[in-house]
Amino acid sequence: MRPKNKVLATVLSGFLGLVFPVCECAVVPVVRRLVRKGLPISCAITYLLSAPIINPIVIFSTLNAFKNVDASEGVLGSVGMTVARISLGYVIAVIVGISLLRKRPGDVLHRDIAAAMEKAPPESEGTAAVPGLSFNAKLVQAMRTAKDDFLDTAMYFAIGVAITSVFNTQVNQEMVEKAVAGNDLVAIPALMGLAFVLALCSTSDAFIAAPMAAFSSAAKLAFLVFGPMLDVKLVFMYSSLFRRKFMVGLCLAMFGLVAGLSVPWVKLIGQLFPTF
Repeated sequence: MRPKNKVLATVLSGFLGLVFPVCECAVVPVVRRLVRKGLPISCAITYLLSAPIINPIVIFSTLNAFKNVDASEGVLGSVGMTVARISLGYVIAVIVGISLLRKRPGDVLHRDIAAAMEKAPPESEGTAAVPGLSFNAKLVQAMRTAKDDFLDTAMYFAIGVAITSVFNTQVNQEMVEKAVAGNDLVAIPALMGLAFVLALCSTSDAFIAAPMAAFSSAAKLAFLVFGPMLDVKLVFMYSSLFRRKFMVGLCLAMFGLVAGLSVPWVKLIGQLFPTF
């Protein structure tokens, strides 16, 4: 699982979600196992960030959610918003991945995971390490692995859901929308913050963004790209995978890239797909 050309492998890793579609909750334990098997950090993080956006289910749901939005100057329709979401998510994931080409596992990964990678050869984990296993034994081992992954992430997921529930029930979201919708300098970070707190699944968040008529396409795009990459539950999940210092830098980098690229990206896609 160690590619010869890491740059090309990182670029291609951004499309793995088309083959292995997972949401942002499920991708963290998948990536943890992949890095233990020897997948380069750059490839793993590119897949981690892109898979919740670049997968068939999310593509279809985004197309469907924006089908009643008419494309016009500065406003992206169904196809335009879908293309913008996929392409911007891919570009940001690859930028982050390529920036980590020279990083060692110990610089990025949680101390326990990095230590396990150094002590154990890549082949030591999984069914391939035990030749001759019967089908039933492999099935049991797979179920145990799934159980471990579920227990590892369930606590963090529950905390995120609890915080989201408090926000949804205690905050007047109509007042928030009226206060920030008119100015992209405020609206974009505001919707990114909303995506962070709401912690919606990437397969359904487009249905929340599409009816926000008061917000620009750039603000909606920021909401749809940032949320699957970073939300309140993912912070807890990332903390079980990454070192704290790296995680803070990663979060700031993603926020800056999404906020800075949303407006020019909408203009670019609007020129390429003016009637879609």
